[in-house]
Amino acid sequence: MTIIVALILFGIIILIHELGHFIFAKRSGIKVHEFAIGMGPKIFSIKKDTEYSIRLLPLGGFISMEGEDEASNDPRAFSNKRLSQRAATIFAGPLFNIIFAIIILIPVFLYSGFPTTTLADTIDGGAAKAAGIKAGDTIQAINGIEVSSWEEITSIINSSEGEKLDITINRDKQTKEISVTPQKGENGYVIGIQTKVDKSFIGSIKAAVQINITMMVQMFKFLGQLVTGTVPGGISNSVAGPVGVIGMVSNAAKTGFINVMYFASMISLNLGIINLLPIPALDGSRLALIGLEAIRGGKKLDPNKEATVHAVGFLALMAFMLFITYKDILRLI
Repeated sequence: MTIIVALILFGIIILIHELGHFIFAKRSGIKVHEFAIGMGPKIFSIKKDTEYSIRLLPLGGFISMEGEDEASNDPRAFSNKRLSQRAATIFAGPLFNIIFAIIILIPVFLYSGFPTTTLADTIDGGAAKAAGIKAGDTIQAINGIEVSSWEEITSIINSSEGEKLDITINRDKQTKEISVTPQKGENGYVIGIQTKVDKSFIGSIKAAVQINITMMVQMFKFLGQLVTGTVPGGISNSVAGPVGVIGMVSNAAKTGFINVMYFASMISLNLGIINLLPIPALDGSRLALIGLEAIRGGKKLDPNKEATVHAVGFLALMAFMLFITYKDILRLI
């Protein structure tokens, strides 16, 4: 059952991506031959200007646009639209994934609450309580660096290496600065504080945005490690393919709905960011080629050569995915 949940969730995230492309293609007057939900053989379809189909395998979907990978004389072809329209249509897929990653966390925070920079309590014997920090204090800055989330606070404290921290707090509308020396805990350095949990709607939106920004920063850091070859444990052990992702979602489903939603947000965000990379066959590559066309003063690239670049990139991407899938299966075994 958990594997079915994982497959459906993975399919929805991919479908959201294709829906972004579809909506902006229609807005730009691009001829869309088919908008499919699922993959594989058709089990139902209805034909209007666009063929809307449902396919057998619930693994996302796709859209097929006129002139997307070939030359076309049709004025409604993708290749014959303005640069801005083509760029918006391509960018919409990753954008929808990023927006979806934020949206699905809002009800999670409304239900379970989210950590704030205001303290619910200080722990007996902890460095914070000994220094005079109290429940109800709001942490505004650490060592002069403004903080706006609980994640930022814990990250700075954990990376302090036990060095003294100057913590700026707001207490009863007055600002105070208190020096605290973190203590070594089981999972890093701590000062013995507990966050106050909030469940407001506006706060849930802010928390969802903040969590996704934090994940983005971590992703770009990881991508930098990929480029420099400094990924801890090696690339093959740090990257998961569809089998690995479905396995992780399946494990998350066993621990509860909240964890599934968190994981879904992370997958959607990953899909959106990765697709913006200038790698052939990904949306980022198409955006890069559109940018190159703009630099050339609107002079179109040879559509056949462009299609070849994407085809070669797609084959290379599939080869890499097969390798990662092989590693995923070995890990599962």
